[in-house]
Amino acid sequence: MLSATARPYIDASVPVLREHGVDITRVFYQNMLTAHPELKNLFNMGNQANGLQQQSLAAAVFAYAANIDNPAALAPVVTRIVHKHAAVGLKPEHYPIVGEHLLGAIKQVLGDAASDELIAAWGEAYWLLANLLIAEEKSLYQATATQPGQLMALKVARKVQETDQVISFYLQADGKQPGPFKPGQYISVEMQFNQGRGRQLRQYSLSDSTEAPWWRISVKREQENGKPDGQVSHWLHDEVEAGDTLHVTPAFGEFQLHNIQGSGPVILLSAGVGITPMLSMLNTLRDTSPQRPVLFAHATRSPAWQTHGQELQQARLYMPKLETALFYESMEGTLPGLGGIYEGYMDAGALWPAYLQNADIYMCGPLGFMQAQRKSLIAAGVSADRIHREVFGPDMLDHLL
Repeated sequence: MLSATARPYIDASVPVLREHGVDITRVFYQNMLTAHPELKNLFNMGNQANGLQQQSLAAAVFAYAANIDNPAALAPVVTRIVHKHAAVGLKPEHYPIVGEHLLGAIKQVLGDAASDELIAAWGEAYWLLANLLIAEEKSLYQATATQPGQLMALKVARKVQETDQVISFYLQADGKQPGPFKPGQYISVEMQFNQGRGRQLRQYSLSDSTEAPWWRISVKREQENGKPDGQVSHWLHDEVEAGDTLHVTPAFGEFQLHNIQGSGPVILLSAGVGITPMLSMLNTLRDTSPQRPVLFAHATRSPAWQTHGQELQQARLYMPKLETALFYESMEGTLPGLGGIYEGYMDAGALWPAYLQNADIYMCGPLGFMQAQRKSLIAAGVSADRIHREVFGPDMLDHLL
């Protein structure tokens, strides 16, 4: 619990962090990665280049300060962060480094306004959170029987071109599924460069059934434009072939399909490459609960960009209560042989009104898509606790800000 001495300084920091948070986190990352370049292996340098990582940390620091007395609100966020830390192999010895440079960045950006008392208060608050994360990460490593940073060598059994932009990789260990996972979870894939002197990790959702004899990831080629963003996806698309070996982590992620054996309706909403965890959920339900009502809606640019369309068609053969709705900005390309084809944007609150109040709803996609669908569902009377989202950026905390 935060001390009575520190609390007024943390409370007073809330408006300051709202105004200066991104500046603080930008200085933090710059100083820490300059002093400890080896830590670049743990961070997505594409997100460093485009500013998403700085925004995400700023949102996290602000949300923590604003909700420090509301552990119930923070608990889901802590769980999400713990899984993301485990996916890159964060260790307890990293936390003193992070704390030193975070407090240093606060002092550097705020200048004289960062009194010794304020820095001491934030030091206390930081270690309260750090010790909680360390304990939760230890429990997660134990639950998954892994060590921090542990990687598995998996064979690429197949490489399948889904669309011009998306390729699926089927990964196996000795011809079998590499291990258990929950539909919705992701793995980290390692790419080494500079003759093994550097590496990057990228997270990709598993995109097939938990019952399949493989792990599958479906990777969109991201635009590189001379920046690190897209480096790993280009390598996977251009360099990795069937028969090669990929080094990956176990599956992590708190975004999971709940109550797999239940009987109530499930609504799966996605846009773009956000379809991947939805496919894992759909295919798992196909294999375990084919009679369950499942409503699958996806939005993408056009039929030419539609990935796994044939897979959706096949699912309808096994799932008599599966309904689909596909939304396209244009009708360029061949339409998939599925019902529910629409030109325009998705409005989730207007879909399947008879099911909305009783369904568990899962969504994944770009920030704007997720915000719009959540707003539409809430306006339609859907309880917020029935809406589950896979998010990776600052939106991860928007309900606390």
